[in-house]
Amino acid sequence: MWRFLWRSIDRFSLQYFKHVINELQKIKVVDMYNRELVVDLLQSIVEIVTYGDRQDSQIFEYEILGSSFSVYSLILVIFKDLFFLVSAGAFMEHQVLAEFVRVLKISKNSRIEAPLLQYLSIMIQNMDSEYAIYYCLSNDYVNNIITHPYKFDVGDLAQYYISFLRSVSNKINGDTLCLLVKVHGDAVVSFPLYSEALKFTQHGEKMIQTAIRALTLNIYNVSDDMVYQFITTPPFSKYFSDLVHSLKEQCIHLDNLVQALEEMGINQRRKELLLKTDRLVDDLYYLKDILCVGESRLSNVVTQNVINLLLFPILHPLLQLRQSGGSNLSPITSLYIVSCLIQVIGGKSIVNYVAGVLLYPYMSSSVRDAWEACLSSAVFNHFNDMEKSPCSTKSEGAESVNGSPLCRHFPEGRILDLILSDNHSLSLASLFLLLTLTESQDLEDKLASMVSLSAMQHGMVMEESILVKFMPQILNALLNVLASEPPTTVQIKWHTGWFLRKLLIFQGIRLDEHNFHLFNNSFERSCICVEKELDGCWFDHIIDVLRNEWASCKTALEESSQSKDPLFLLEFTICQITDGDATSSHVAWQRMVDVVKVFILHLQLKAFISKGEFLENFGSEVSLASGIPCRIAFSNAGTRDIYLIPVARGISGKLLLVEKHPFRSQRGVVIAIAPLAGLSPKIDEDQPTWLHLRIREFEPRLNVGKNRSYNTKAFDQVADGRWTIGFPNAKACDTARLAILEEASKQKSSVGNALGPLFQNDYGGGSPDGQDG
Repeated sequence: MWRFLWRSIDRFSLQYFKHVINELQKIKVVDMYNRELVVDLLQSIVEIVTYGDRQDSQIFEYEILGSSFSVYSLILVIFKDLFFLVSAGAFMEHQVLAEFVRVLKISKNSRIEAPLLQYLSIMIQNMDSEYAIYYCLSNDYVNNIITHPYKFDVGDLAQYYISFLRSVSNKINGDTLCLLVKVHGDAVVSFPLYSEALKFTQHGEKMIQTAIRALTLNIYNVSDDMVYQFITTPPFSKYFSDLVHSLKEQCIHLDNLVQALEEMGINQRRKELLLKTDRLVDDLYYLKDILCVGESRLSNVVTQNVINLLLFPILHPLLQLRQSGGSNLSPITSLYIVSCLIQVIGGKSIVNYVAGVLLYPYMSSSVRDAWEACLSSAVFNHFNDMEKSPCSTKSEGAESVNGSPLCRHFPEGRILDLILSDNHSLSLASLFLLLTLTESQDLEDKLASMVSLSAMQHGMVMEESILVKFMPQILNALLNVLASEPPTTVQIKWHTGWFLRKLLIFQGIRLDEHNFHLFNNSFERSCICVEKELDGCWFDHIIDVLRNEWASCKTALEESSQSKDPLFLLEFTICQITDGDATSSHVAWQRMVDVVKVFILHLQLKAFISKGEFLENFGSEVSLASGIPCRIAFSNAGTRDIYLIPVARGISGKLLLVEKHPFRSQRGVVIAIAPLAGLSPKIDEDQPTWLHLRIREFEPRLNVGKNRSYNTKAFDQVADGRWTIGFPNAKACDTARLAILEEASKQKSSVGNALGPLFQNDYGGGSPDGQDG
């Protein structure tokens, strides 16, 4: 009967909101005794504010001269000095954020900071209305919370603090950014959100580092002229040089790892290498994100630091210049890093600087002048301090440039020396860098012409293109890698095949006589190695390995330059072959796999050199002894002279279309395969030399499970294909028809023989495929 005296409390009402604020204001000191009470009150405030932002406008509305205004409208009114505040809504009336600041100040070793920052982060993250966000960022409350003297050595307070800063940065825009900065005259003199965040850039926690980078990018994307000026001038511009110095240190650690890899096992080497390179590439992408903001001052300060503090010290020893500061890297690591810089960051300044340094010895005076003019004067700061030394011997075709201040610093022919080096890893790494530059859209036209491959593709001659001029030597160097004996690894040879394919496309898929002979010798050696494995203990798995590696090799050879990770340059250092126990079956297995992979590579390259395309199917090379000469027209390749070979082996039957091997007169390369069953060969009534074949296109797939079955409902109906094959005369055409029917009859008989015991109710235990179950 007294139930009517008890009224349920609406936790999200304005009345309860005022009650919570009043309770919080009564607290004069926060210690370990009342800490939980304060935490509960803060939680209630955040819940009500978050609810009010979306559901109850009373929290953020004001009454001015009898009318209701939002916070945003109120601030605009105050800014215009047209009205004054008569009575405010609850949020501003009770100075909610001021209470958060007060709680921080009256805390006595209560550890209230972490939950307070957590609840503030939640409140700000969940604010959707511009009015609520505008109020939260005004009156300097957020700045006071940011600059409070926290003790970050206690617990995980730093994580909550950075989470709060990131939440604030997620809500700023071009209109609200001004509420967080202090301006004197026309210059920003204080920006706590940014300056306090930068203090954590070297924090050990990956999560904190990620949050700081997200925060800075949020700021960079909404800044105005005054804020950009603040960010890009000392002392805060030091942040960008610190970033690049950190990158440089990572490069040194990476190089130390590369040179110490022999002390680790292969798996440990690869793991350590991936960890180091992943972090380095992440940092490069962060710099790329900063450049993508598109603000010139920001881009300039980042680019100049990258060139002066990272690129120059890397290219310096790579080009055999004077030692610099003990930070020299090995050539292979240097080439990897520069390739990553071009691929990830790019940009006209960086790409053209690298290209200019590498191509300087081959430049004409006009190209030199254009290159020097397009670079910022800051780029050349290091050149002025370098000791003077005479130019090295001129490379072929290079002009005298005694008047150039840069001449003495770049030995001529160095990049080609690297490409033509006997060190296979170094040769491929330097060629990869040059090809990466070639395909960059940021490369200036005059520099692009010096490494252009398009001239070869269109049959033009460009004397200034070093790739065109030295293509035979470059191809020869690659073929020497391909033909080399261990310890050159399979990985190196597959990557070499990728380079060969790429250059042969522009070369018009032509090799001169010497290089053609070199490739054939290499191919013959790969065949001999496979034949030797037939006497090994794993000969029964050669076919399986061929099937498994066939598609992988083709995919590796056809990989685009943009998707090719430069990491393969460093992986060369962890792929050294160790013989171990030569009699061990494990070592024998790995040797057989490597031999087969090299053999597949040679098969594919031979097909590409001879036909301009790779082989699609494994088992490509067959005898032509039983082949019937004919012709077929493919839509993309015109009419081709081929051999038709129907083959039935047990219950399996195939029709092979085989093209004559370019080097073996009695062998052929399979270019197409069709099921023997269902061909229904018919001679054309009007053209007795034409044979029509029906090709099954539908390919049923077995449902693999506890009960294996064919699911016929899972497939759409597919029309059968048609082949029309031409023969020299009607007799040859009929011979081919009869051969197909004969082999199909053999296949049918084999299937019948397998089914025979079942028809006779003979369940002796044999499986339908003739194998024991």
